[in-house]
Amino acid sequence: MENVKTENRDGVLVVTIDRPKSLNALNAQTIEEIAEAFDAAKSDASVKAVILTGGGEKAFVAGADISELATMTPVTGKATAEKGQKVFAAIERFPKPVIAAINGFALGGGCELALACHIRIASQKAQLGLPEVSLGIIPGYGGTQRMARLLGKGKALELILTGDRIGADEALAVGLVNRVVAPEELMATAEAMAKKIASRGQLAVRAAIEAVMSGSEMPQAEGQLLEATLFGLLASTDDMREGMQAFLEKRAANFQGK
Repeated sequence: MENVKTENRDGVLVVTIDRPKSLNALNAQTIEEIAEAFDAAKSDASVKAVILTGGGEKAFVAGADISELATMTPVTGKATAEKGQKVFAAIERFPKPVIAAINGFALGGGCELALACHIRIASQKAQLGLPEVSLGIIPGYGGTQRMARLLGKGKALELILTGDRIGADEALAVGLVNRVVAPEELMATAEAMAKKIASRGQLAVRAAIEAVMSGSEMPQAEGQLLEATLFGLLASTDDMREGMQAFLEKRAANFQGK
């Protein structure tokens, strides 16, 4: 892959979008390579968690590639949006935890990509926003939907309609990111969190992701039924028995993902 680099660090796969000349902007090839990286990670048993970040010090992903978008027709525009939505939905529903390490600009498609991740950790230098209206378009990779669900309609509409970007501290205050850290601590913080999650029961982690992601789109009664079903299924696993026994024996659990 030309624009996406991957590195497995003891079970934590670091996926880096690396197009420095364009501040890691998302063109069609990059989106396809992101899909390839996650497809490979899904079937790789050695991967327990994923960190998604941007190459260089300036940008996570500064946006979509405007030179490509400028040539859109109604037909190709719809297809472009549907392709991005499909790839980002696969990240959102990825069965292993995905942490966005936002090292700089996360604008437009970059903000939408961060929104698709399960957890977002931002550098103090990060800036986030959906400025598409300033280009005469709207977010097309799921941004209108995920931001409204995460922040509520009022704040989401404010950010989407003004196109304003916000800094890391404001993003934390409104719930757009989970944590803000110094730039030099970003990857270490993301890796520490990823390894902590990786040390938990992986079948339980997978079930928790499914319960939250699928359940949040259901009426509460249906979501609780899904939760109860997954809770019951976990009772059939070796990991559940190991976790319970380890607790009773006051030792660390040795989960095997079975």
